[in-house]
Amino acid sequence: MEKIKKLFAAAGDRDQTIVRTSVIGIIANVLLATFKAIVGLLSNSIAVVLDAVNNLSDAASSIITIVGTKLAGREPDKKHPFGYGRIEYLSAMIISIIVLYAGITSFVESVKKIITPETPDYSWVALVVIAAAVVVKLLLGRYVKGVGEKVNSDSLVNSGEDARLDAIISASTLVAAVIYLAFGLSLEAWLGAVISILIIKSGIEMLRDTLSKILGESADADMARSIKETVCSFPGVHGAYDLILHNYGPDTFHASVHIEVPDTYSANQLDELIREISMTVFQKHHVILTAVGVYSLNTHDPRVIEVREEVKKCAFSHEHVTQMHGFYLNEEKKTIRFDIVVSFDAPNRRAVFQAVRDDVQRLYPDYTIAAAMDTDFID
Repeated sequence: MEKIKKLFAAAGDRDQTIVRTSVIGIIANVLLATFKAIVGLLSNSIAVVLDAVNNLSDAASSIITIVGTKLAGREPDKKHPFGYGRIEYLSAMIISIIVLYAGITSFVESVKKIITPETPDYSWVALVVIAAAVVVKLLLGRYVKGVGEKVNSDSLVNSGEDARLDAIISASTLVAAVIYLAFGLSLEAWLGAVISILIIKSGIEMLRDTLSKILGESADADMARSIKETVCSFPGVHGAYDLILHNYGPDTFHASVHIEVPDTYSANQLDELIREISMTVFQKHHVILTAVGVYSLNTHDPRVIEVREEVKKCAFSHEHVTQMHGFYLNEEKKTIRFDIVVSFDAPNRRAVFQAVRDDVQRLYPDYTIAAAMDTDFID
């Protein structure tokens, strides 16, 4: 129980870290936006004014991150029994859209300046402000993104990336100013257009990655293997299969798994074993096992081993078969049951499964073959 309390305390600390980092981002961006807006208007520089707008969008991103984190931290209720953790993905998606919108807006304004150019009036004050902004935004972006990666917050990661892109915009503005002052050549609008395209590209990539998580991605293979190793470490468990991990927000997983145990286990033994496995998996991996299915392992008939190996050899003789498990032979009822996993690479998974089933039936015509096609959601 003490370990469980520590897990919830850690989740609270994570939320506080996200909020604190976002507040720092808001303060820094509002200050930068104010200075840039003043300098941009005085120097008649569209790039500096756009920089100020981008800083305000960064501040808005931080506010969205705070709101999303607070909403995602709400306790599960009757309507949403798995909690609100996925709201963090929605807030990350909104930030991605803001970045994309900022890139499109910057591109449109830059194109307008290319068509109807205006002569900028740079001052050394403006250049100093821009240079300072580059340094501040680089440091801020690195800090926010670093914290986001540490606490697994896509919203913070996207906000940090947005800040880095702002630094690139400011740096390009600074380069354009130096070129203009040195050679009298105004490249501000052209550089703005190029950088805008990079921002649009980054916004699309952020949006794509976030949507992928909302749709549901395969779980981390190392994490899945580690959970299976934990399950198999219990005496009597001869295998762990069909592990499915459902993500309900950053670091929030519910899972189901099948275990293979001797067919001599009583209901009481299974109940105790499953409870111990569930608690241990939660403590070690912060994963809630919502269901633990059972495959029984033959222990009465020594012939079973020979038959199992023959069926396994038959199954693996077919391309795209990656796994066989849940094997059980019932001599009294003359049934052979097993599951096979067919790779998603197979042109026709159902045809591969049917071919395996037919071949096993030919090997053992006196038995009823109760085979099932399974899916490995991890590997």
